[in-house]
Amino acid sequence: MERILVAMSGGVDSSVAALLLKQQGFEVVGAYMKNWINEDNVIGDCPWMQDIVDARAVADQLGIEFRVVNLMEDYRRLVVDYLLDGYQRGLTPNPDVMCNREMKFGVFAKYAQAEGFTALATGHYARRVENISEVERADPSALKRSNALNPTHAPFSLLEGLDPNKDQSYFLALLSQEQLRFARFPIGHLPKPELRALAADAKLVTATKKDSQGICFIGQVKMADFLTAYVPEHPGPIIRATDGKIIGEHRGLHYYTIGQRRGIRIPSNTDDKAYVVTGKRASDHALLVAFDGPEAPGLWTSECRVHSLSFIGEPINEPRLIECRVRYRDPRVKIEFTPDALASNLSAHIKFEIPQRALASGQIMALYDGEKLLGGAVFA
Repeated sequence: MERILVAMSGGVDSSVAALLLKQQGFEVVGAYMKNWINEDNVIGDCPWMQDIVDARAVADQLGIEFRVVNLMEDYRRLVVDYLLDGYQRGLTPNPDVMCNREMKFGVFAKYAQAEGFTALATGHYARRVENISEVERADPSALKRSNALNPTHAPFSLLEGLDPNKDQSYFLALLSQEQLRFARFPIGHLPKPELRALAADAKLVTATKKDSQGICFIGQVKMADFLTAYVPEHPGPIIRATDGKIIGEHRGLHYYTIGQRRGIRIPSNTDDKAYVVTGKRASDHALLVAFDGPEAPGLWTSECRVHSLSFIGEPINEPRLIECRVRYRDPRVKIEFTPDALASNLSAHIKFEIPQRALASGQIMALYDGEKLLGGAVFA
């Protein structure tokens, strides 16, 4: 029997993940990852104490052991420092993606393995499927021969969650095959309303709890408030990209993202146009803006480069037509994927079928073949 550790966040999704595994007869233990306690008094709501109370209450209802695992030091080093360093360098990092790779299925998974667990389950809306035939399933020697003939064969694939409104595969884009082997996603086949109904039927205390909308470690704290507390301000000019004219001053490039319209604090002097951020220039700390629209320089991208490629299964070593998702909520879009000649570079050229708006260095691109997640990369 598998002994499964469930990452319980105090929300309804991970609560139902634990419920389903318990109902399926597995030996289940719940654990809360203690990553951040807002010890620096950043403005905002970081409700970790209530989350622990809720997660423990669900574990008690299910009759399973519950643990609190302190990973704050690792989290600061692997996720928070990554976030702050990225913003200080003018990038747009994604702490949620990094949290999954480095923490949940990195440090936390190693903790689970050391404690004798055979798998780590989370409340992600994604599906893990085996890539073996019925013959290989019935005959282990046939599977061994198949793996010998194709050493890059990946036993498991990761598919989008069946509920298109809740699919979270994008946030798992940088996982490795080894991490996927150890992962379990018990709720990936469920629509959210059905999941809520299961929680209500089981009378779980989290059945009606609202979903968290905050970044994975800072709760409901606004990103601008968080950056104010940790990143020094570095003022610079606001420059109109169309003619190079200085039209204002900003407090720091880390407060802005490509495609941002609100908060620039530059009047447009027109009723039907608004300025939008189109770029950041590190050499003179300039924020580039233009009137929003298809002609705004740098706002729309037809081609780009990506680096830090990571594949869940076999790597793509030759030009290929696939799909990608440039943000969590964006639809998949067709691309021409052309890897660099040197595989060790782990970089590629991307050509979009449809130009994409507001791509920023440091963002994560998730790569797909239909509903199958192939891997991910970082925008250069």
